[in-house]
Amino acid sequence: MLDVNYGGSTGYGRAYRERLDGRWGVVDVDDVISAARGLADAGLADPARIAIRGGSAGGWTVLSALVRGGAFAAGISRYGVADLRLLAAETHDFEATYLDGLVGPLPEYEDVYIERSPLTHADRIDVPVLLLQGGEDRVLPPSQSESIRDALAARGVDHEYVLYPSEGHGFRSAETIVDSLERELAFLGRVFGFEPRR
Repeated sequence: MLDVNYGGSTGYGRAYRERLDGRWGVVDVDDVISAARGLADAGLADPARIAIRGGSAGGWTVLSALVRGGAFAAGISRYGVADLRLLAAETHDFEATYLDGLVGPLPEYEDVYIERSPLTHADRIDVPVLLLQGGEDRVLPPSQSESIRDALAARGVDHEYVLYPSEGHGFRSAETIVDSLERELAFLGRVFGFEPRR
């Protein structure tokens, strides 16, 4: 497993953190794709069996990378962002202005919101996707994952959608955490042709 500290991550200085300003959905996606291709080119990973996984903003990176295509053979999005305009309209007040710095303020940047949203280009996703979502998520409501689910279903793309009705943003109960990890492993086993050990 590779955990990518893409541009915008903390701990590498101010300039590195500010690489993401106005470029969310570009810098982070470029970095994870470069990391996956670097592993494959070095012979450390089978390019036909590289999956990408992330939650919340990481789920956004998953869906955005799958839209770009070519680097990943499967994706797992945990309560990820699919539509930036919907996020701006539905998220709670605490995070309502985050997008101004990461993408740009609305309405001036609406075209950028549309262009960078994975939902806009969901027709480009052609690999299996697992979507995990909390039913009580106030940061990223189920409508985000369900919009991608519906777009994949309409095209017959292999996908699974799991809604945990009593979970919010980030799974909390031990039962949900165990179930979600088991589902991820089962999904990868099915997609990549291996039998998970118990």
